[in-house]
Amino acid sequence: MKKQIILTLLVLVSLKGFSQDLNSFFNKSDAFLKQYVSQGRVAYSKIHANQKELNDILKIAEGISVSKTDANSYQAFWINAYNLTVIKGIVDNYPTNSPLDVKGFFDAKTYSLGGKQITLNDIEHKLLRGNFKDARFHFVLVCGAVGCPPIINKAYLPNTLNSQLDKQTKIALNGTFLKVNAKKNKVEASQIMEWYKEDFIMNGKSEIDFINAYRNEKLDSKSKLSYFPYNWNVNKQ
Repeated sequence: MKKQIILTLLVLVSLKGFSQDLNSFFNKSDAFLKQYVSQGRVAYSKIHANQKELNDILKIAEGISVSKTDANSYQAFWINAYNLTVIKGIVDNYPTNSPLDVKGFFDAKTYSLGGKQITLNDIEHKLLRGNFKDARFHFVLVCGAVGCPPIINKAYLPNTLNSQLDKQTKIALNGTFLKVNAKKNKVEASQIMEWYKEDFIMNGKSEIDFINAYRNEKLDSKSKLSYFPYNWNVNKQ
């Protein structure tokens, strides 16, 4: 009985520590993004001059373990971890004109996050897209380029995640992710929708169906869809 009590106490202490670490990660991420992000652009030069705050947040992220069974916490953690690690990658190679100018930026450079040694592509394609079928990820994972969705100046949080995903998807699809010529019934979309087409046509829906679910001004279902070139210039202030 005594051993069981001790084990129970150890589990409770461990869970409390986990909760505190995760909350600390979200709180510090939120404060950091509020300080260094404005209108979808990042103040890389300021972060480069004082990297301690970012490094401290990523140090916390290194020891956090999240479970897919708590989907909101899991997704919020990895979305923030991805966006902050992109910033880290740009800052480590600053000044740079594009993340693509850094060899292996997405697929080779590894980071210690969530108890794993992983790349940015691992986070996006294995931990998020590989476990959850949600095309809205494409509007919150920010790759450090102008062509990416705009980075927001706050953290993604478990209790507001669904509304945040919806909001950012709506902003993108009512904004610069689409170029609409209603008279000619033509629509140009970000190449993200070309590269990950399978994510936008799940459950028998078309890309136009997906777009219209978030558009204020609906597109004609017979609109001709094409894609405009991706802007890989760094999203700096």
